[in-house]
Amino acid sequence: MMTHSETAYHELERDAALPRLLDEQGGRLYRLGLRFCGNHTDAQDLVQETFLLAYRKWDQYRGESAVTTWLYTIASRVCQRMHRRRAGEPQTMESLDELLPFGAAEQVLLKDRGKLPSDEAAHRDMLRRVESAIAGLPIDFRIPLILKDVIGLSLEEIGAVLELRPETVKTRLHRARLRVRKELEANLPKQPAPPPAYDRQVCLDLLRVKMDSLDRGAPFPVDRNVLCERCMGLFAELDLGRELCLELGQGALPEEIRQVVLNAMADRANESSDESNT
Repeated sequence: MMTHSETAYHELERDAALPRLLDEQGGRLYRLGLRFCGNHTDAQDLVQETFLLAYRKWDQYRGESAVTTWLYTIASRVCQRMHRRRAGEPQTMESLDELLPFGAAEQVLLKDRGKLPSDEAAHRDMLRRVESAIAGLPIDFRIPLILKDVIGLSLEEIGAVLELRPETVKTRLHRARLRVRKELEANLPKQPAPPPAYDRQVCLDLLRVKMDSLDRGAPFPVDRNVLCERCMGLFAELDLGRELCLELGQGALPEEIRQVVLNAMADRANESSDESNT
């Protein structure tokens, strides 16, 4: 997330820093809004309110943390204020046992496990399923997942943004990934699952290693030959969910929104100038 010039942001004047920051992070913030709020209008409001608050509070940024951490801290608080609980929205997350498929009689049948489908319609359908799964997460689990797997912040950055210990971030993130995986596979073709090859604890230990590798963006460090078929299927589905989340985070800030935000900051600058001249 950190740009080459990010450490110099605190040395810039507000009217030079924020348009540049808008160009660098506006697209990600807009995707955050889309994934969190679920619609274009609220996503635009999120970007605009975040940058207007950043404009007003720019003199508080001292460069003691990455400017992205500072910006997303503001954005996360805006998200919290914008959150309107929808009818039927869950307030709690299922237990780990309910999210894990280890005891299931069936498992997903995928020709190329963990790979995005080449068929465009199937691809779009999977993206919609992941969007729906993210929107259905309780807010305390939704924001860490979006910040990590959609936006690309590190666990340490998310902990700073949300004022949580990294271990708490990991716990919420890992369970959110399992919920997304469960929703994603719900309507995929199934086949009978083979009997477990290992004790449950072995599979849980392997799952922990898999989640840690996703957190770090690193290859899974365990030889696939030692994995049972159930674990291979689960890990492939987690990979698929992660790839789709990353795809949901791609895209530039729409130009019309960029202009709205720039105009709003210009208006705020003019107001400040008028106040100082009176």
